[in-house]
Amino acid sequence: MSTTLGPSGPPTKSTPAGFDAAGDAQRRRDLRKMKIVATSFLLGAAVVYLLMRWLEHRDGADVGSWVGYVRAASEAGMVGALADWFAVTALFRQPLRLPIPHTALIPRKKDQIGDQLGEFIEQNFMTPEVIVSRAVDLDLPRRVSGWLADPVNAPRVNDEVSRAIRLGAEMLRDEDVEKFIQAVLKWAAEPLWAPPAGRILEQLVDENRVEPIIAMLCDRAHDWALDSQDLIDRVVDRDGPAWVPNFVNNLVGERIYRELTEFTYRVRADPDHDLRRALHEFVKDFAHELQYDENTIARFEEIKAELLGRDEVGGAASTAWQTGKDVIEQMLDDPSSTLRTSISDAVVRLGVRISEDRPLQEKMNTWVARIARHVAENYSTEIITVVTDTVRGWDAEETSRKIELQVGRDLQFIRINGTVVGALAGLVIYTVSVLLFG
Repeated sequence: MSTTLGPSGPPTKSTPAGFDAAGDAQRRRDLRKMKIVATSFLLGAAVVYLLMRWLEHRDGADVGSWVGYVRAASEAGMVGALADWFAVTALFRQPLRLPIPHTALIPRKKDQIGDQLGEFIEQNFMTPEVIVSRAVDLDLPRRVSGWLADPVNAPRVNDEVSRAIRLGAEMLRDEDVEKFIQAVLKWAAEPLWAPPAGRILEQLVDENRVEPIIAMLCDRAHDWALDSQDLIDRVVDRDGPAWVPNFVNNLVGERIYRELTEFTYRVRADPDHDLRRALHEFVKDFAHELQYDENTIARFEEIKAELLGRDEVGGAASTAWQTGKDVIEQMLDDPSSTLRTSISDAVVRLGVRISEDRPLQEKMNTWVARIARHVAENYSTEIITVVTDTVRGWDAEETSRKIELQVGRDLQFIRINGTVVGALAGLVIYTVSVLLFG
């Protein structure tokens, strides 16, 4: 319900949203002018009626027959003006503040009006057939994609997407993100990792997906061996016997280097090398042990628990979030940043793709229709409740005044028309009676 809290806490009626426009003062002046005009018609008819009555009853006066016609017209005009004044006034308040039944209709019937408005919308606009038909007729995918594909709209798309991302980042408090990270780490630590990891590794072996990794390791090992001469010399000099001459150490170092580079080259060049087959067998056996060997599973889970339980892991995740958030905000503030440019380009490309693919548009129209039907069938009552509860939350007197400001000026024409039509009706009736009865 659309209510606000008063100073003491209980809910109070709210002012109708959307009525506090800057033009209220102008509408009030226009309404006052039209009321004066409509009242002037009533007063004019009254003055004419009294003048005609005076002429008819003046002693020794010889008045023409036209006086009766004018009197009848002015008299009926007064009646019409008064009746329509009563009808228009009764919509918003009690005429002359008299407790007349069925007056002040809007203040008294505000809640019923809201309910009937909601029922009218639900029965005539929120039916699945109407919603689906309207959704299909709108052809939203074509319109939206065409708008997005227009480069002229790219800056606006850029700004709106950036604003949405920034709003989302502002809504996520750092402490909430940290709690979420801790919850994720705790949730991730509960199930066993070893058997699923073993099954994945086994599938990779069966699909020969491990071979590229082994080939890469062999390449890296050979590259390292080519650059290992200095390391080998240092190790030989440090760990060799002190009495051995330097030239012997150099020969040993060179021999080790040559054997190492040749060995790594052979391993790298030969896919069927014994070492590579041994690595395959090791990975295969390890995958099996991860699934079925209790000791391997237990050791794997210990490593997992120790890793996820370390404060550095959670702290690193929180730090990464804060750092990433700061970087994103800085990039969003820069209109020429790579992030904003990439977002804009991606949206434009998506719009172009959809706008040029009519079958895709038709498929998306089907999705829109299905979503619209689902909403209409399952949430129409909740949507209408927004209307009815909002109207119920409005202050009755304030609502009446605001509505009168919106439509009151036009309603004054009813009073004017009542005066004119009443006068014409009175004139016709009097004329017919004179013709019939003399």
